[in-house]
Amino acid sequence: MSFFKALLLAVISSCAGAQELVDGPYVFHHDKGSQAIWVCDGAVKPQTVTTGTKFHAPCGSVTGIALNARNTAAPDELPQPARWAAVSDIHGQNELFLGLLRAQKIINAHNHWAFGKGVLVINGDVFDRGPYQTEALWAIYRLAQEAQAAGGSVQMVLGNHESMVLRGDLRYLSPKYLVVAKLLQRTVAELYGKDTELGQWLRTRATVLRLGDTLFVHGGISPDLPSHAPELVALNAKIRARLGDTRASLQDDPQASWLFLGEGPLWYRGYFKMPRASSSEVDALLKQFAVKRIVVGHTTRDQIVSLYGGRVIGIDAALKDGAPGELLLWENNRLQRGLANGSRMDLPAGDDDGTVNAMVPDAEDRAAAKAESTRAQKAAQDATKKP
Repeated sequence: MSFFKALLLAVISSCAGAQELVDGPYVFHHDKGSQAIWVCDGAVKPQTVTTGTKFHAPCGSVTGIALNARNTAAPDELPQPARWAAVSDIHGQNELFLGLLRAQKIINAHNHWAFGKGVLVINGDVFDRGPYQTEALWAIYRLAQEAQAAGGSVQMVLGNHESMVLRGDLRYLSPKYLVVAKLLQRTVAELYGKDTELGQWLRTRATVLRLGDTLFVHGGISPDLPSHAPELVALNAKIRARLGDTRASLQDDPQASWLFLGEGPLWYRGYFKMPRASSSEVDALLKQFAVKRIVVGHTTRDQIVSLYGGRVIGIDAALKDGAPGELLLWENNRLQRGLANGSRMDLPAGDDDGTVNAMVPDAEDRAAAKAESTRAQKAAQDATKKP
């Protein structure tokens, strides 16, 4: 059996119990029009699509969507809404993501917008790990259209995994998408190229969003950021301009290397990991961006956590690991954790001030400890084997 066929069979059997390889659509634009392509039962199914007309899928769940007339740059800032919700690090877990939105009445039972004039922020990392990133991307795309029609808004800020996939770094990609790319005779990065609908849409997203008195960013804002890109609009523009650039070209530019590969807003973990940002440094960042709090994803906890007396909030609640996940909700100046069972819990500010690494072990810490324990056990077993 060829490697490709073996990989295809492995993917089909591993995709959450699915019996068939189904994916898409990938919409490609060219001089003569636009074409949507699905993979149905492992076969390529193309379809001509036009802007403004809803397309109907030959397979899969992504159907009844009309393409945007154009993809304009997402806002760098928006005024304070009456209410907002935020979730992070979906990582291909589309059903868990939609289930969480349904439970908290952001969408209705049919997965359509139900949050009125509220704002939903997707705080980065829709790509990688899970096998349903295509469905999640199109769900966000569609909900953004529905929210706008209702006077609300859906804003997706970029995470490090969006940046990675766009430049062809596939270390965390579900193997399913390698097979899909092979079938479509393109690289994975080309599935999200500048000639594609999702590629164009992703390249217009912000990396840092100021929503009223709250700043949303996937990784975090390093105290060193002002020396690299001190102004919000310029920061978003700099990252948009280099999305999809190769790692080598980014490394040739010290500023781009820091923003994309170092301690920039896509990767920074200094609110959680030692050495942590100091309380005074966090205060300086809040003053710089004229906000009360910074909301981040990227660093996985078992639940939403409040740090620095509520000035930093971490919302990566392990959805990417198959956990039910949580939403952060704000309304009437009240912050709450929205749980997958539909309940809500107030989020106290807490007494953490950044002086110690007081975090309890989280999902990532336990995974690392388990891996180290497994390695140590194997080493001990190997040592007892007779030569």
